[in-house]
Formats: sequence, C-alpha cells, structure tokens
Amino acid sequence: MQRGLWLLLAQVLAVPLFAQSEASDLEALKAAVAQAQSSGDNAWMLTCTALVLLMTGPGLALFYGGLVRRKNVLATMMQSFVMMALATVLWAVVGYSLAFGTGSPVIGSLDYFMLNGVGGEPSGYAGTIPHQTFMLFQMMFAIITPALISGAFAERMKFSAMLLFMTLWSFVIYYPMAHMVWGDGGLLNAFTGGAIPCYDFAGGTVVHITSGVSALVCAIYLGKRLGYGTEPMKPHNLVISTIGACLLWVGWFGFNAGSALSAGAGASSAFVATQLGAATATLGWLVMEWLQMGKPSILGAISGAVAGLVVITPAAGFVSPAAAMVMGFVGGAFCYFMVVKVKSMLGYDDSLDAFGIHGAGGTLGAILTGVFASHAVNDGLPEAAGLLDGNGGQVVNQILGSLVAWVLAIVGTLIILKICDITIGLRVPTDHEIDGLDLTQHGEEGYSLEA
Repeated sequence: MQRGLWLLLAQVLAVPLFAQSEASDLEALKAAVAQAQSSGDNAWMLTCTALVLLMTGPGLALFYGGLVRRKNVLATMMQSFVMMALATVLWAVVGYSLAFGTGSPVIGSLDYFMLNGVGGEPSGYAGTIPHQTFMLFQMMFAIITPALISGAFAERMKFSAMLLFMTLWSFVIYYPMAHMVWGDGGLLNAFTGGAIPCYDFAGGTVVHITSGVSALVCAIYLGKRLGYGTEPMKPHNLVISTIGACLLWVGWFGFNAGSALSAGAGASSAFVATQLGAATATLGWLVMEWLQMGKPSILGAISGAVAGLVVITPAAGFVSPAAAMVMGFVGGAFCYFMVVKVKSMLGYDDSLDAFGIHGAGGTLGAILTGVFASHAVNDGLPEAAGLLDGNGGQVVNQILGSLVAWVLAIVGTLIILKICDITIGLRVPTDHEIDGLDLTQHGEEGYSLEA
C-alpha cells in the first residue's frame, strides 16, 4: 500500500516536470530555428554585399573602361575604383547616419555618426541580420551610385574636380534621397507612412534617376568633348566592356535580390524578376537595333541588358515574372530610343549614355512599378495607405516620387558643379584632353606605344 502511494505521488509530480521539460525543449527549438534563420540571412546578405561591390569594381570599371578611347581607359576606370574608397569613408563617418538615422522626412540625423551604435544586434530595418550587415549592404549602393555619373563626363573632367563633385553630390543628393525613400519616416517611404508613398524596391529613384539625371546635367554643363560629332569616338575595347556588363548582370542579383534583406521567398522573387527583366530588355534593344540599323551589335546587347536591369530595379520584389518580362522588353526598346534617337536630336554629349540608360530607364521603371506592383507577389505592400495593385493612384505617387528625384538631382547638381567650377575648375585643359587623361591626370598609360 505504501509503495503504491509513492508511485502515485511520483506520477503526479512527473506531470508538471514533463510539461516543463517539453516547454523548455520547445523554447530551445524556437531559439535554434531563429538562430539558424539569422545565420542564413546574414550569410546571404554578406554575399549580396560582395556582389554589389563587384558591380563597381570590376563591373562598372570594365564596362565604362572599354567604351572610352584608348588614351582615357585608366582615368575612366580610376573614377569607379576610387569611389570604392571615397564613398566608403564618407558613408562610415556620416553618410549612413544621414541616410538611415531617425530625422526629418528629408534627411536623417547624426545618431550613427562614425557608426556609433551600429553593431551586431539587428536594427529596425532588418530584424534577422546584424545592424553592421545592413549598413554594409547599403554602403555598396552609396558607392556605385555616384560612380554611374562618371560615364557622362568621361574623357574631360579633372580628377580633382571629380573627387570634390562626388563628395558634395553624396551629401546633397544621395543621402537625402536614400532617407526619403528608405529611411524611417522618409517623405517617400511607403512602408513608414511617408507623405508621398512610393515603391522603390532596390533603387530606381534613389540610385538610377538621381545618377542618370545628374549625369545629363553634367554632360550639358561641361559641354561636348573636343571633336564630338566630327571625329570618330568609338569604344576602344568592346571585349572589356562585355566582360564588365556580364559582371554587372551577375552582381545585380545581389543588388535586387539582396534588397529583400533575407534569404526567403522575397529574394527568390526578386532574383527571378531581375533575370527576366535583363533578358527581355536585351532582346528588346536588339530588335530595335536590327530594325533600325540592319544588324544587331554586341554593344547593343550589353546596353540593353544594363537597361533592363535598371528598369526592373524599383519593381523587382513587387512584380510577377510576366510583368518583369513586359517591363524588360519595353525598357530595352525605350532606352534604345533615348540613347540613339533623343540624344542625337538634342545634341548633348553624354559620353557613355548614363542618362539614356539610368536616368530614362530608372524613370520608366519607377512609373511602371506603380502599374504592375501586386500584393499577390509581395503581401508586405502597404494596405493601410489604401494602395491597391496597379492602380492610377499609385502611378501618380510613383510619378511624384520620380519628380522629387529629378528636381533634387537637377538643382543639386547645378549648384555642386558651380561650386566645383569656381573653386578648382571642372574641365581639363585642351592639350590634356588631346593627349588623354591617362597620361595628363595620372602619369600612366593603359597601353604602351609599342603594343
């Protein structure tokens, strides 16, 4: 009898003990799952960060370097390469804070000055990766965006002027625009109650409209290259440019799919849209070129691919595969028209077509995002703001957001150019332009005369 009582007592006591053990195991399992997700997301985002850096050097450096004349190849590649150093330092000191610190609807604060408070814990922007990883990923956007502008003034701007221009441009245009679109409480941030809710998944307005429009202003302000329109200025090495374009295409998966900020379904969706957009834009450009010129060219193919990547960037995480294909094909044809027809009609010398591809393509992509964005693809699209799939109201918001980027880029760039022109001068002397910037700006030659 006594033994039975002890057994009964043991069973009664075991129930809460087992329950407590099961609850403890469940919590441990949840913690392990969360840690695995965090580790997986962090690994993916660090990989994407490296891919986006790859886009500037060697991607953009080779793409632009092969398109200029032989005497300017090193100077052109140097402009992309040095931005990996200059923009990194500016971003670490104050740029990240101004773009992503909590501030006004137009600019951030100094909360993260010298990366103070940016450590291993997640931030409000990405809950499963370290704050440092998010900061690094965004840094790569701050590097490549001003570097894109250099294609417009290639072969004629002083290196010292370029450094001053890029520094001021980052402060006046890039950091405010990044905050307005992606920063907490930004004017155009659709996900934090911005006054003009604008969708921009990976930088149609922040990266491509600002850089492309600023490129057009630079090209007009500096004037044409010596001999433009009367002397041949063909690319000196399309093999190099093709390699650069391929690296840009690969790196763009980090650019767009990485903007999902996790290794989940959103990244896959953006990855698919990016590939389809680039592929159909290549075909769209080639069709136009074949019909107009009688022959398809490798220069047209790589230009079309980059145009498609630009157009799909603001929409990558918001649109279906079918919509991405439509956007890509239309974007390739449209950018061909802007580069070949409009540029010729207006007569400006945008050396490497930074505006025709990035400015025009970014604007088209931003507007079409309002047409094709779908909750079926991204259920995180704001419902509270009354934004429906592909409606006229959202198209209006996209146009307004694009106009903000256009106005900021035009006004800001003009002011910066004037400051640079008055202080140190913008354009190289005539004899330096004739001899080439490789030798006159850097004392080097990309190719020996004996080669």
